[in-house]
Amino acid sequence: MKKTLQGSFLIFLFIAAIATITGCSKDKATLAVPTVEINPIVRGLTSTTITVAGRGTAANIINENGICFSPANKTPTIADIKVTDTVGGRWEVNLTGLNPGSTYYFRAYATNDAGTGYSDVLTITMPSNNAVPTGTVVTFAGSVSGTGGYAEGTGTGALFNGPQNITYNPLNSLLYVSDTYNNAIRTITTGGATATINVSPIGYADGALSAASFYGPRGMSFDAQGNAYVADLGNNIIRKISTTGTVSTIAGNTISGYVNGDAAKAEFYNPTATVVDPSGNVYVADRTNNLIRKITSSGIVSKFVGYEAKGGYSQITVPGYLDGDASTAIFNYPVALAMDNAGNIYVADYKNKAIRKVTAAGNVTTYAGGLNYPDLIGNPSSLAIDAQGNMFIVDSNGRILEITNQKVLYVLAGASGTTGLQDGVGAAARFSNPQSIAIDGQGNLYVADYNNNVIRKVTVAVQ
Repeated sequence: MKKTLQGSFLIFLFIAAIATITGCSKDKATLAVPTVEINPIVRGLTSTTITVAGRGTAANIINENGICFSPANKTPTIADIKVTDTVGGRWEVNLTGLNPGSTYYFRAYATNDAGTGYSDVLTITMPSNNAVPTGTVVTFAGSVSGTGGYAEGTGTGALFNGPQNITYNPLNSLLYVSDTYNNAIRTITTGGATATINVSPIGYADGALSAASFYGPRGMSFDAQGNAYVADLGNNIIRKISTTGTVSTIAGNTISGYVNGDAAKAEFYNPTATVVDPSGNVYVADRTNNLIRKITSSGIVSKFVGYEAKGGYSQITVPGYLDGDASTAIFNYPVALAMDNAGNIYVADYKNKAIRKVTAAGNVTTYAGGLNYPDLIGNPSSLAIDAQGNMFIVDSNGRILEITNQKVLYVLAGASGTTGLQDGVGAAARFSNPQSIAIDGQGNLYVADYNNNVIRKVTVAVQ
């Protein structure tokens, strides 16, 4: 009996071993090589250093990840130069000792038992010196003490109360400011002299600027003729200020909601920004609906991009983060818009910590940041693009950023997570919840520094 039991036990162990070996072989055979992508935005670029990031599939099936690169091999592998980082879903490495003026080819990689996966190739030519764009910040308009109020004047002799949006009109060389708690739209010359074009009690009335009323006007943009299009957030409507000074409603009916169709029946929910294309179509950051809406020149409102789902008898919108086409892409609190020379729209997607790019066909991709790289740009509240395609971003956490047309990120001024009202160069400057940015005809930047109740001017130079 004992011999029989022992024999049965040995047979059981043999079968279990075979099953284990078979199972391991099957798992290894079905394990996929990691899918890897490289962050197209780089930072920390000097003549000899660069910071490059990547991401891949789940960390628990990756044995090693990092960046590989070469000055000669245009499709580098881990047989070239590689620098590893802690295994994870995303990683970042600081590369040093590179040669000034040389071109390098970078790829993110991740290795598991099935093999090594590589990203696309990122090609970067190192600068010949260590000079980088740096911003010099001065208080341009408003009290240097940060005191809120309402007074016209020049420079620091003027008073604002919660300036939230600023826009430059190239046709008259004026800056337009939405002065939130004064419920006013003000102008500033590039010499710093302020004036009010509309101030009123909170309300809703069209007509001459002197009689019209708004409710928390926010972002505005200008068409080729100089007409202004204002996101009237509190009234949930889009207003037009003609060059002759007449205010009209072009879309919305003051009801907060989501309805497309005829402009007079359409509904918005806290619209915060507009941008106008060369054909006169107006695009709206419909913040609480998490959509980008389109108003045609003939007065028809539609969803341009964003996700909507059936909800009872109507369409509802939901926040989230997903790239895709016009129907599948999802935003979370889009607050600002800018358009480049090619007609692409860029969205400050605040809660997703991302700048999203929307093509004319409605295809949405992440241009910078996002939940995969959440620390890159912080919480973007505004952006502007110059004629060369360089992008300037307000991180409401306290920084002014530039992403060059070569996709290199620089911190021009300020520091994340710090507050204050301090002029200065680069990281020495301090902001308090900056909200909006504009570029004048000479390339100077202007920032609506909301909690400080001032407008700051940032002059950018390579230093």
